[in-house]
Amino acid sequence: MPIATEDLATEDLATEDLATEDVVIVGGGPNGLLLACELATAGVRPVVLERLTGPSPIPKANGLVGRVVQMLDYRGLFEEFSGQAGPPRPAPAFQFGGLGLELHRLRDNNPVYMLPIPQRRIEELLAARAARLGVDVRRGQEVTAVEQDADGVTLTLATGDRLRTRYAVGADGGRSLVRKAAGIDFPGITDTGFISRQGTVSVDATALAADGTIDSLPPYAFHRFAAGIFVYGVFQPGRFRVSVLEWNQPDAGPEGPIPLAELAAAIERVLGRPLPVSLPEGDAGPAESLRRRPGVNSRQASRYRDGRLLLVGDAAHVHSGVGGPGLNLGMQDAVNLAWKLAAQVHGWAPEGLLDSYESERIPLGTRVLMHTRTQMQLLEPGDNVTALREFVTGLLTDDANLQRVADLMAGADAVYATFGDRLPAHPLLGRWLPDLPLTGPVGRAGELLRDGRPVLLDLTGALENFGDDHVRLVTARVSGVPAPADALLVRPDGYVAWAYGPGAAIDELRASAREALKIWFG
Repeated sequence: MPIATEDLATEDLATEDLATEDVVIVGGGPNGLLLACELATAGVRPVVLERLTGPSPIPKANGLVGRVVQMLDYRGLFEEFSGQAGPPRPAPAFQFGGLGLELHRLRDNNPVYMLPIPQRRIEELLAARAARLGVDVRRGQEVTAVEQDADGVTLTLATGDRLRTRYAVGADGGRSLVRKAAGIDFPGITDTGFISRQGTVSVDATALAADGTIDSLPPYAFHRFAAGIFVYGVFQPGRFRVSVLEWNQPDAGPEGPIPLAELAAAIERVLGRPLPVSLPEGDAGPAESLRRRPGVNSRQASRYRDGRLLLVGDAAHVHSGVGGPGLNLGMQDAVNLAWKLAAQVHGWAPEGLLDSYESERIPLGTRVLMHTRTQMQLLEPGDNVTALREFVTGLLTDDANLQRVADLMAGADAVYATFGDRLPAHPLLGRWLPDLPLTGPVGRAGELLRDGRPVLLDLTGALENFGDDHVRLVTARVSGVPAPADALLVRPDGYVAWAYGPGAAIDELRASAREALKIWFG
């Protein structure tokens, strides 16, 4: 049954006259651009439609937290994004709801990686990569209607032009037109109990502590006061990204730009003293960086796929930004979906592979909504919340509890069970590929996935000639630590699709490898 955003019954779409693209991505933010790059790497040439003519002037995410940082490293992008040589290192400390996490205690099991980088810069880097890969990114192209039929999807643009595609992916944010066109519910809650205000400002040097901090408060941390929350970061010298949250305030108006005086007044109420702030030199004005947002939505799509329509990022889930999970979740959606959708387009995807995008990613989105709502609860004012914070702080002194919270925030608790009932059990099955030290064509496992292809990692030399057009065979040895398996089949998104051994008989290893390759890659 056709799905449309408006009644098109009286219009002859003449879809047979439209050139058909393989994949059209609606939305050119980080998630849409990364998806496009991944599809192009897999041999699909997507079209990206973005309604804005250039990067959004509204400041959004300030960095990447969690597994996504390692994903960039495995693709060979971390050095470009970070400006530093070598692989990323886990963060020694972080916060959960404003409570300190002593991550250094986890030693070799710390999954929390951080990369301070503004979202606008992420988009610039991904747009440049998309251009190098030949992706067709069309800016200033607003989609106004989406109609699906058995053979494809027709998208209507604000210009009146139409575009035909085999699959369309909504990377078009929390108000996703694609999601609405698919008739996918977006249940959840809207918490209007607080107001957040944020902006990029200059702070008078006389108001700074000797170490350059504000009130000797460390940056990049949530500081809880009786009147609310204060948090700031310094991404460029002299430019402070400041945010304040206040509960039980009168209605201050809708979401949108605010004058500097409104932000300054909110800072004074929370800190208990005035902080002399001004617009940084060269900023165009308040609309560029100073914003008000009443409350937050916590919602998740009931489905991530409806036939030929799929959702990634904020189109599939919206939530508080506390703990920085948004791009970690959305960009991993994109990497998970891309290779499966490419396999579908190329015609070799085994049955159920594309459906596994939804079954694998929905549980991760559900957990992010859970822990971000928990963190917002821990930040609220009041004696009862103070008692709760003291209780949770005590729990976090136990390393097992600390590990669980760290895994949750990083997305490192993901275990993908797709086809698991048809494969032998193994501790690595469905988990992230550990960055094992190797001797062979590469020096570590994180270098295996640079080209975005699946890899059969043979750690014994028993699988000679097992590679093919879909899967790259790499023979290597683990160095310095015990090998966790005799062989691993690694998906393009960095997760282990199959593992066997160690110490398996060669005939058994070969037979199991053949079955795994058939199940996953036809």
